[in-house]
Amino acid sequence: MQSSFFISVADIKQLPPPLYPEVAFAGRSNVGKSSLMNKLLERKQLVKTGKTPGKTRLLNFFNINDQAMFVDLPGYGYAAVSKAETSKWGRLLDGYFQTRKNLAMCLILVDIRRSFEEEEATLYDLLLRYNIAPCIVLTKSDKLSKNQLLNNKVRISKDTGIPVEQLIHFSATTGDGRDAVRNAITQEVLISWD
Repeated sequence: MQSSFFISVADIKQLPPPLYPEVAFAGRSNVGKSSLMNKLLERKQLVKTGKTPGKTRLLNFFNINDQAMFVDLPGYGYAAVSKAETSKWGRLLDGYFQTRKNLAMCLILVDIRRSFEEEEATLYDLLLRYNIAPCIVLTKSDKLSKNQLLNNKVRISKDTGIPVEQLIHFSATTGDGRDAVRNAITQEVLISWD
C-alpha cells in the first residue's frame, strides 16, 4: 500500500481539488486519531502522534494508493486551547463538512472509557444532516478487560441508540479492531489495503 502526506489546510479556501473520495477522522484531542491512521496504513509515523493534546491544528490530507484521501481533523475538547482557536477550528470543520462533496465518511473516535458526549452527538447529527456516513470507533480498548469492554459498548449503544454491532472497538497497541475499521471504510470507499 502506498500512502503519503499530501497537504495541510488552515482555511477552507486552501482545500485541495476533490481528487478522490475522502475519509475523515474526528474525535477529542488525544483520542488516538493519528495512531488509528498509522495502524490502518501499517506505517509507524506517517501521521504524527504526540503526547500533548491538541497537536493537530490543521486539516491534514494523506493520499492512499491514489484511491482515497484520509483527512486527520483537529481534535476538540482540549481546555488549554484558546476560545479563539477553538472557534477557528469549528468554522474550518463546519465549512469542510458542509462543502466537501467527495467526503464519503467520517470516523468518530471515542475513548471507550468515556461516554459519547455532547460534542460527539453533535458531530454525529451533523454528519447525518450532510449525508456523510458516520462510523463510531471506540479507541483504547486494550485498557479494559473483556467484560468492561462489552459493558461499555452496551452502555454507549444505549446512550446513543446506535446498535452495538455498529460500534467498533480498536486498540492501537494490539491492533485489535483494525480489520473491522478497514472493512467499514471499504463499504464506503474502494481501497486496496495491500
